[in-house]
Amino acid sequence: MTAFPAGTILGYPRIGRRRELKKAVESFWAGRSDQAELERTAAELRATTRARLAELGLGRDDSSIPESFSFYDQVLDTAVTVGAIPTRFDDLRDEDGTIGLSAYFTVARGEGERAPLEMTKWFDSNYHYLVPEIGPETTFSLASEHLVQQVAEAAAAGYVTRPVIVGPVTLLALAKASDDAPEGFEPLSRLADVLPVYTELLAKLKAAGAQWVQLDEPALVSESLPVDTATLADAAARALAVLGGASERPQIFVAAPYAALGATLDVLAAAPVEAIGIDLVRGEVPAALPALEGKTLVGGVIDGHNIWRGDLDAAFAKLEALRDLGAAALSASTSTSLLHVPHDVDDETALDARLVSWLAFADQKVGQVVTLAQGLERGRDAIAAALEAASAALADRRDAPGVRDGAVRGHEVAETEFSRVSYAERESAQQALNLPALPLTTIGSFPQTGDIRRARAQFLRGELPAEDYDDFLRREIDQVVALQEELGLDVLVHGEPERNDMVQYFAEHLDGFAVTEHGWVQSYGSRATRPSILWGDVSRPAPITVSWASYAQSLSVKPVKGMLTGPVTILAWSFVRDDQPLGQTANQVALALRDEITDLEAAGIAIIQVDEPALRELLPLKAADQADYLDWSVRSFRLATGGAAAGTQIHTHLCYSEFGVVIDAIRALDADVTSIEAARSRMEVVADIARFGFDHGVGPGVYDIHSPRVPSVEEIEALLRRAVDELPLRQLWVNPDCGLKTRAYEETVQSLRNIVEATRRVREDVSAAV
Repeated sequence: MTAFPAGTILGYPRIGRRRELKKAVESFWAGRSDQAELERTAAELRATTRARLAELGLGRDDSSIPESFSFYDQVLDTAVTVGAIPTRFDDLRDEDGTIGLSAYFTVARGEGERAPLEMTKWFDSNYHYLVPEIGPETTFSLASEHLVQQVAEAAAAGYVTRPVIVGPVTLLALAKASDDAPEGFEPLSRLADVLPVYTELLAKLKAAGAQWVQLDEPALVSESLPVDTATLADAAARALAVLGGASERPQIFVAAPYAALGATLDVLAAAPVEAIGIDLVRGEVPAALPALEGKTLVGGVIDGHNIWRGDLDAAFAKLEALRDLGAAALSASTSTSLLHVPHDVDDETALDARLVSWLAFADQKVGQVVTLAQGLERGRDAIAAALEAASAALADRRDAPGVRDGAVRGHEVAETEFSRVSYAERESAQQALNLPALPLTTIGSFPQTGDIRRARAQFLRGELPAEDYDDFLRREIDQVVALQEELGLDVLVHGEPERNDMVQYFAEHLDGFAVTEHGWVQSYGSRATRPSILWGDVSRPAPITVSWASYAQSLSVKPVKGMLTGPVTILAWSFVRDDQPLGQTANQVALALRDEITDLEAAGIAIIQVDEPALRELLPLKAADQADYLDWSVRSFRLATGGAAAGTQIHTHLCYSEFGVVIDAIRALDADVTSIEAARSRMEVVADIARFGFDHGVGPGVYDIHSPRVPSVEEIEALLRRAVDELPLRQLWVNPDCGLKTRAYEETVQSLRNIVEATRRVREDVSAAV
């Protein structure tokens, strides 16, 4: 038996400091490289990560370095490991039943008529995971030994690492019933069947050299899953009794990140495992601890969700409080995996030095964990200088100019500013738009081509004059508008060629934000974003989108949507200040957007979309916190849109939002039209919409833009007919699931042509029926 390390992290960014994995994976997908080359790049990234973590102070031989790499997604990895792929992919298995890398990517992205796994948000983060499909027909087996191979790879290089895998309870709790499952089937009912595969995996990990294994069980902290907490706790007790009782296994560390563990801590304390991780950033130090019977308690005191340097003295005080409660052994850790933050703040040479002193990216957080571990081993005095330096940075941030600006509103707003006239009155006024039944539109962005990216890079480097860059962007808008006219769309967009990212673009034009150069964070698969840093009070010094929207509108008699990102999404997809309530910050952003809407209306823009794809994402995991969140998030949207005229049609867009979970909030947004992801789930959402009596306009998506598949006319037509069967025709819009930025033009144009043709067929039938 080896002791658990005094300091560790729950996971580390895996895309590479310069997105090396993204580039290698996309090269493989495009056929420019083979699997051997992709696997070499991945092995180099893993080796670089181990070396970097050891350089930062984590031990090479004490299991403090996690083995948390993934080619695409950790939930997909786990599903593939235990053989839980849908039957439509069964022919992709090798002769021995294993699932290789090409099959793995096909499950993730789809192929031909085979739809990929559905995608949704990972708890309350901006990371997306692939939803396993499990039914009575699912046959579990050890179908991939990638994690075993990585442990052996590390051992060959002189490292004893800690393999990380999603635990069986979370895997099944996050799964959806397969298409072949009977109504009412619960994937968690297959727990006893999957445990032998986990047991077999544990034995192989031990044989490969693993002394500890990390089972991630964040489902145990959530009150937002379809499975209730008592059922999850009981499942955890049963699962850990089996896994902990295995004769051949590493020592087990169960991590429960993203919120307070609550009463389920008692279940873990009684289970035959050796270490338990609790989130002390989102949760508090327990008032009392159950008898831990010699277990190590791993305190997640360094925020893995945000990039602030934080209060190191307070973090250490939490660890001391745990010790006072009588834990047998203690370890310092991050509250979550560090996959949610960029690699290294030292890469950001363009950021203001004072701002940098307030920040901690992944590498700096590793350093903080190492410091706290030294304090646990040697006492507070040994780390006094580091604690004082962190406290000084915190005080400097609090007093810095711009953090508080008395001229910025947001705290006190008149109640009248949160409402428009009634929906019935607006619907009547908006008849002047003269839209057909089943209006056709897109969500906003069109493909960001290599030419667009090159022109932007040249402009930012000073190699392309501003007037030449503007001319280039206008030519792009010309082409996008002409394409939409030729395709026959009804409400057009300008394509957003000027925008690098739907949040960063606004951050670059609002006071109170800073943007990074290398602060990439994985969103899903090979997709990475650079979250902006919201560090101070927010205001809009000048109009942001008006010139581009009005130029596009000048090219067509059809309405062109003004495109804005909503206040909740700007917060969700940024690293937000933690020194005031989120609702107050959201109102500041909302007021800036309100001014933008006023200017768009004055420029003749009659339809304005305020995207809120992250509305569901920030919903707190604990039920007691949800009402307050939904109140301020809805109010911030209504504050942004509350000044719009009755004849201005306000759209919003949500994705991966489990419509039924937040239906009351979506209704309360009071947008005239709401578009929502629906293609991957095959229009399941329309049943929720119909059941709840949602009466505003709605556009359930018919084209999954996160897959390279081109949906057929017949596939789209079937989705549309399901929507028409469930909902009144006057409500329905036709649109893709999301923006088209990440897709290539060839697949985009063909998909849109198919959407137009499918809509034509359904319109003809509807007209004939009337």
